[in-house]
Amino acid sequence: MNDNDYEDQSVSDNDTTPSGRGFAAMDPEKQRKIASKGGRAAHRKGTAHEFTSEEAREAGRKGGQS
Repeated sequence: MNDNDYEDQSVSDNDTTPSGRGFAAMDPEKQRKIASKGGRAAHRKGTAHEFTSEEAREAGRKGGQS
């Protein structure tokens, strides 16, 4: 393997890791698609958390304080 083999693995605007591997290094649109599949699967399985109105209000208050 020569030094040029690593050129494609450099950090680009969309990558957060030098190797360009992992969920965080993916294109944001691809991350959303994968996360959406996980959310739908959790709802089908019955293990997804569904916020009540009060929980949503509290989360909004906490977010606004940051």
